[in-house]
Amino acid sequence: MSTSEGTGERAIHCGFVTFVGRPNVGKSTLTNALVGEKVAITSDKPQTTRRAIRGILNRPAGQLVIVDTPGIHRPRTLLGQRLNDLVEQVLGDVDVIAFCVPATEKVGPGDRRIAESLDGYPRARKVAVVTKTDAAGRDQVTERLLEVDALREDWDAVIPLSALTNVQLDVLTDELLALMPIGPALYPDDVVTDESLDDRIAEIIREAALDGVRDELPHSIAVVVQDIAPREGGGLTDVFADIVVERDSQKAIIIGHRGSRLRDVGARARAGIEPLIGGRVFLSLHVRVAKEWQRDPKQLGRLGF
Repeated sequence: MSTSEGTGERAIHCGFVTFVGRPNVGKSTLTNALVGEKVAITSDKPQTTRRAIRGILNRPAGQLVIVDTPGIHRPRTLLGQRLNDLVEQVLGDVDVIAFCVPATEKVGPGDRRIAESLDGYPRARKVAVVTKTDAAGRDQVTERLLEVDALREDWDAVIPLSALTNVQLDVLTDELLALMPIGPALYPDDVVTDESLDDRIAEIIREAALDGVRDELPHSIAVVVQDIAPREGGGLTDVFADIVVERDSQKAIIIGHRGSRLRDVGARARAGIEPLIGGRVFLSLHVRVAKEWQRDPKQLGRLGF
């Protein structure tokens, strides 16, 4: 391979890709499967991703920087509008946009609207991905491929895959790398994400808190890590975090009867945090109310949106 001018670094296929689609089509699961490590939280609740999380995939042929964005949706709150704005910003910057549709559902108006909106990003190459093929029959997958192929005339590729069973992930990786510009690597090859430790821990806690809650609650949950402090001589790390909700009734749901639900959230979150920190963790969770924070610009700013 050639060397990029003046840098002395190897020139490789290297660039940014983002997965778009309706909420809950498997974008975060696909990001984690490609990176080979959990960098984006997954949930059966739509609209769980709130930031542009970068997962980094290194191969001998190149480096893919995967930007996992929120699903595109009709916003009902200021938070929703800011998430859509974030997606717009990301789409304007990436080299490849991969449009995702699940094999298990017919292509609908929402898919068509998103596919058409890609006209607004002429510099990005476009790839279509049919996800969740493990959950669909062969006829369903074929039908979906035909529907997706017909959405646009400029797909560079249309690829069926399953992130859950790792089927065709290599095909997608090879295709995406081939579409990337040539240049030096953007990140060292041992880095899997540019998310800070605080952010990754906050997301793990939020994922645990989302599990099993009622439909109206997921959007009201935010997590702020207040402190991460190794204990002297104990081989233990103290993690202090706030789970923020919008109403007292939601606080009661998160805490549960005599604190049972919060203990469960803590146990699940700790299991995800310990491998990340590389040791035992004491996790202290505090639930607080910030009224209507999704609609309040000041609160959104404090919570990092």
